[in-house]
Amino acid sequence: MELSLQIHFFTAFVSCIKVYAQAGKHPGLEVLATASHYWPLDATEGIHELWDQIGNRPGYVNGSSINIVEGMVNKGIFLNGDNGGTFLHFGSYQNSCISDPTLCGPEGITFSFFWKNHEEESRFAVVSGGKVVSNGFSVYINNYGSYVEFYTRGNNHRWKANIKVPGPFWTHILFTWTKTDGLKVYINGTLTASDQTGSVSENYGDPHADLVIGSGNNPAYSHYVTGAFDEFVIWERALSPEDILLYYSAATGQVIVPATTPSISKKLTLTTPTVRAIEVSSPVVNSQHEEVQSSKDPESMPVLGFLKALPNRTLPHNTANNLTQAFLKSVEEVLSSPGLPESTAVVSGVIETVDRVMEHMVTTLEPSPKSLISLGGTSFVADYSLMKFPENYNLSHYRFPTQGKNYISVPGEAFTMQSQTTIVGLFYHDMHSYYKEISPVKTRINEAADFKEYKIQVASCLISLKVEPSPALSINLSGTPLIKIVLSHVLTKEQQDQVLNQSNKVFLYCAFLDYSSKEGVWSNEGCVRSHGNMSYSVCLCNHLTNFAILMQVVPLKLTTGHQVALSTIGYVGCSISIFCLAITLVTFAVLSSVSTIRNQRYHIHANLSFAILVAEISLLISARFDPGTLPCKVMAVLLHFFFLSAFAWMLVEGLHLYSMVIKVFGSEGSKHFYYYGIGWGSPLVICVVSMTSALGSYGEVDNCWLSLKNGAIWAFVAPALFVIVVNIGILISVTRIISRISGENYKVHGDANAVKLTAKAVAVLLPILGISWIFGVLAVNTHSLPFLYIFAVFNSLQGFFVFLFHCLLNSEVWC
Repeated sequence: MELSLQIHFFTAFVSCIKVYAQAGKHPGLEVLATASHYWPLDATEGIHELWDQIGNRPGYVNGSSINIVEGMVNKGIFLNGDNGGTFLHFGSYQNSCISDPTLCGPEGITFSFFWKNHEEESRFAVVSGGKVVSNGFSVYINNYGSYVEFYTRGNNHRWKANIKVPGPFWTHILFTWTKTDGLKVYINGTLTASDQTGSVSENYGDPHADLVIGSGNNPAYSHYVTGAFDEFVIWERALSPEDILLYYSAATGQVIVPATTPSISKKLTLTTPTVRAIEVSSPVVNSQHEEVQSSKDPESMPVLGFLKALPNRTLPHNTANNLTQAFLKSVEEVLSSPGLPESTAVVSGVIETVDRVMEHMVTTLEPSPKSLISLGGTSFVADYSLMKFPENYNLSHYRFPTQGKNYISVPGEAFTMQSQTTIVGLFYHDMHSYYKEISPVKTRINEAADFKEYKIQVASCLISLKVEPSPALSINLSGTPLIKIVLSHVLTKEQQDQVLNQSNKVFLYCAFLDYSSKEGVWSNEGCVRSHGNMSYSVCLCNHLTNFAILMQVVPLKLTTGHQVALSTIGYVGCSISIFCLAITLVTFAVLSSVSTIRNQRYHIHANLSFAILVAEISLLISARFDPGTLPCKVMAVLLHFFFLSAFAWMLVEGLHLYSMVIKVFGSEGSKHFYYYGIGWGSPLVICVVSMTSALGSYGEVDNCWLSLKNGAIWAFVAPALFVIVVNIGILISVTRIISRISGENYKVHGDANAVKLTAKAVAVLLPILGISWIFGVLAVNTHSLPFLYIFAVFNSLQGFFVFLFHCLLNSEVWC
């Protein structure tokens, strides 16, 4: 893993455990130390931690429906208003800045707390201040709207800022007020609403000076809040945006290094530590950070060096879950970073890091002597499962994930269970997409190395399983027990096309990342693909790690013998066709000059013969030039034009036959202009457009022809397929008419050669209609040798067949 990524990744990971480090190391905690009142809300018994510096007045609980829950920082308090009469009372603050904002002075005041809202009705969340005889503030929340409100009696003034309704997740709400700047509300560290000037109001708030969470101050107010609260803090000054961001980052675990350290005006004495769940000595983190910064050789620094910063003691279930989620969130941020190097080594290093961190995390779960401990969930990066089994636990079978088409399973006989056993399962959602192309020579897959010029791609999601102690598995892949992995293939549209292409051979490998050489290398040692199809694979392996299905697509190639045979057929057939077409053109020219034949049909035959003749001559000449040269590009253009012209005149042959046999319309003279427009004009237009848009696709790759990679070949294939389809339809119609006429002749004259006449007509029409090119389509799509040979024979000899049926065996020519 590259040094820059390691530093980034280490910093992101340290942000996951910052709240478990000793207090005072994050600059945001220094902002907290300047608070005048701080209630961590960590306990319920008498709310004995709800003390403040002003008179050390303890708050108290009115009601009993209060539960300690996992808070945003440590523990929090859940108030169940549906049971009635539950709120937190922090004491009376009459004639103080808390209940009367006008007493705050120019410094103003700041209120802050974390809130997880579960409300369905409108209720006060935090209330302080007065009405008529006092002043104060309130926070009001319901499903239809929310606002923070400050009010003062002296000038009948009210400041009100609307905010978004918090949902059932931890939301940080902080608001400041000063006489000059008015009210500002920050949600999750960001300024979201404000009211600088306020307005005159006759509503002076409630008449009480008590500070309350969960209800209005008025005893007649019978609604109570339902939700959880944590970290209630008051500063008798308006925090700056920088201080707010620092405190929020400290409380939520984000690492921010400020340009300046905030000044500390007052120190706060706390009865409990700010963070108590896990204590990690700061020298561990600091020394590790220095190690990352001082390392100059990426290979010399272990990827997992920062694991030392993780706690080496057991963790409560919720704490471990929060830490796991935070870690995976940091991994997500690393992977989505625009500066992430496009290197498979980097991605493999990230996967190794996640695997090792999760393996460490499962060891910190608090064990149970008789029952299993499990921790599972999902994140953007992966689904995960951490399990700790006690000694002698009866585990008949293990599967991860428990549901779905993708899973990895371990048979029960592989588990010894003679000691405590831990299992970590990870199903990565999108890691496979980072492996664009893998060179076969950089893998330990011998079969793939046989086709080293063809890249390997990851064709499934990655799945990982780690069992400690390692299960007892068969050394022989034909024995038992073995690990079973079932993975569905995840293919892009391009990969699907490659798989469906019959001219490709698809190799699928059950592989894993082997980290024995510091860098993750794909290997299939100890794994075999037992069965499956192009949609899924089932693998059997005799070890555990992270697995995936790799795919290698290899185009099928003809053997040298077939290549020589087809080339020989092509050269001999083209040579014969060129000779025969030359004779045909000379024959038509001579007969036309002596007025033996002058009808339109022979003009069409002559133009078709000329187009095929020049195309085949160009084809033989183009074989002498190398791709990428100017002569090769010129020959590619000529081949494109004359082969298109040949198809265009085949279309004219079909249209003329249709007009003569099926639907007689117009005179020959009226159709002459259209035929030449189709025969020579349409190919010219197509070639000009193709050359204008993709001139670089001519004669650049493999041969002097159009490129097959960028779609330019469709400038020939599309018109050719159109002609073939149209002429097939015309041939079918003409054949039906000829068959009907032959049948009527048999009835009248007793001629029993109707079938023979029909077959002869089809044989005569096939060369001029280009129907034999259908074998080329079949040869490409099926890669069938018979179709390749049929295509080579019929199309190289097309000129010979034109000469045979329309010149040599044509009675009109010899009359």
